[in-house]
Amino acid sequence: MALQHLGRMATDTIDDLLPELVALRRDLHAHPELAFEEKRTAGIVAAALRLLGLEVHEGLAGTGVVGTLRHGGGTRTVGLRADMDALPIAEQSRLGHASRHAGVHHGCGHDGHTAMLLGAARQLARTRRFDGTVHFIFQPAEEGRGGARVMVEQGLFERFPCDAVYALHNWPDLPLGHAQTRPGPVMAAADRFDIVLRGRGGHAAQPHRTPDVLLAASQLVVLLNTIVSRRIDPAESAVLSVTRVSGGSSHNVLPAEATLTGTVRSFDAGVQDRIEAALRDAAAGVALAHGVEADVTYHRYYPATVNSEAEAQLALEAAATAGLQASVAPRPAFTSEDFAFLLRERPGAYLWLGQGRTAPGEGGERPLHHPCYDFNDDALPHGVRWFCAVAERALRPAPV
Repeated sequence: MALQHLGRMATDTIDDLLPELVALRRDLHAHPELAFEEKRTAGIVAAALRLLGLEVHEGLAGTGVVGTLRHGGGTRTVGLRADMDALPIAEQSRLGHASRHAGVHHGCGHDGHTAMLLGAARQLARTRRFDGTVHFIFQPAEEGRGGARVMVEQGLFERFPCDAVYALHNWPDLPLGHAQTRPGPVMAAADRFDIVLRGRGGHAAQPHRTPDVLLAASQLVVLLNTIVSRRIDPAESAVLSVTRVSGGSSHNVLPAEATLTGTVRSFDAGVQDRIEAALRDAAAGVALAHGVEADVTYHRYYPATVNSEAEAQLALEAAATAGLQASVAPRPAFTSEDFAFLLRERPGAYLWLGQGRTAPGEGGERPLHHPCYDFNDDALPHGVRWFCAVAERALRPAPV
């Protein structure tokens, strides 16, 4: 569905926008699309932006959409970003707008982010209380596929120059009507490691004849879990988790191969380097002790999301202007976000927008990535107002 009527109204409030934004958000939730497959979503976004009279550019990073709104004679520019993709998990809710696509679920609220940015585009297009250019960036493939990186590599900022960029994420841990961010790191870098241990394999009744890759893997899991506590300064923050161990297929066979997979989260490149080096040393040492071979693959797929100081302050001021209870986040989160790639290229800030319900119902507030998670539609007006306040503050007309 498209926002067919949003271009027809011209009031200074956003209350008139909300019924269609809710309907749009729920429609997107019912039709989720995975990373780089957001064709339906991108088509809805592009059509809605064209209805508003914006310049619309499609195809960046495959399914990305950028809408451009200019007003006045100012040369300043700001980018506002929303992500569009869903997760490869099966939704277990019984909502009327539950996913109609098996194994695909908007379990992180990107449907809400898209709806809020479209609402902001409509509001800014009709109020025009800014002087300069706003680029509305609808990004594909945030969930582990690095859509933001691809957009940058394909010339996002060359084609759509931005003095600063801003984004938000719904945050179930914060009450509705609250918002937080902070200067410096706000989300962690995300690394993945895969370790393959190789031996010869043999009979389980004759372990003396066969290097035991499962025993080596077991000891390596324990050793890896000491890296942060014993190799990293206690004043630093990091997490290392082994999330999968596999090997073997029979009760009486020692397998020839075992694999370990996991993730590392950190905020400082030096810490990241030390953890990777320690992990490689641990794998090599265990392999040597057990007479097996170790093959380590270490992939740094998302950098830390680091807010610039002035833009973090602007994001908080915009939140207060939008009627939110804005505060400095006491610490960063260990979750990761590919908006980090945009912040490596331009100043900007990433905001957590509270959506926690006063009465969440049976089972409590569902966290992000839960199979029963659903974006709280009551947060839609808060996000729309925040995006608008950011643009109006960043592109404030010069006094006359």
